[in-house]
Amino acid sequence: MRIMHVETLLAKGKFAASKEWAEIWRALHKAIKKVDWPPGSGKFTIHPQSGKKRGEGNGVTPIKERLLTQLRAAAWTLEEPLEIAAVHRPGKIDAILYSPVGQVAVEWETGNVSSSHRALNKMALGSLKKKLVAGSLIVPSRKLYAFLTDRVGNWDELAPYIDLWKSIPVTQGVLEIVVVEHDATSTGVPRIPKGTDGRAIG
Repeated sequence: MRIMHVETLLAKGKFAASKEWAEIWRALHKAIKKVDWPPGSGKFTIHPQSGKKRGEGNGVTPIKERLLTQLRAAAWTLEEPLEIAAVHRPGKIDAILYSPVGQVAVEWETGNVSSSHRALNKMALGSLKKKLVAGSLIVPSRKLYAFLTDRVGNWDELAPYIDLWKSIPVTQGVLEIVVVEHDATSTGVPRIPKGTDGRAIG
């Protein structure tokens, strides 16, 4: 898989410039680039079918799971709650690294753009409340989005709001959006399976 763009929303304080963050960042981005399809192929090739029609296109969750498998092996904790709200607890974080310098969160978008906003807001609030030192949201590029479950959160729909997240008054921490894309397309590879749980269907 290719990383096409990294949008740094927040990079404040000593941690953002630290050796510790640089090492975590390199390892995370290396893991993202290792995400492949078909499994074991060494590159990410997608079946070029639009996901706009029911039963067509490619699912998203299996792609995320390719990364989470790597993170679990590297001592990240998966599906971890984040205590940042006094009344209603937000949803779980896909993966958290309990590093010596603080907690680092990763979310891979599998829902719609509203889900993407919630994920970024959750990590931004975690930084504000000093529960997180860094957060990364991974989303598809417009080109990859065209072959995935219809309406999944993507970079083009988030881009108009980046100034809002950049204005959050965090004094210490990092927040970024990582935009990913396939290495190649081929009708010779299988479609990525879609899920069957509720309205997402993928």
